[in-house]
Amino acid sequence: MNDQRYHLLLTVDGRPVLHGWWASEATGRDQFQQIVGRHGRPGVRVTLTDEETSTTLTSWPAKP
Repeated sequence: MNDQRYHLLLTVDGRPVLHGWWASEATGRDQFQQIVGRHGRPGVRVTLTDEETSTTLTSWPAKP
């Protein structure tokens, strides 16, 4: 199991500020919701990506 498969990235005005990696998609999604709840505001973008498939699973806001 790849312990860094699910990557969460928070950017502010396009600059990376916070990263997190998890083996579990459920954990990554839970962390995604917590980060959006704490840091969601104009200029912030949060994405959760499956590093194995290079697929963006979810993002906030929904459109960049």
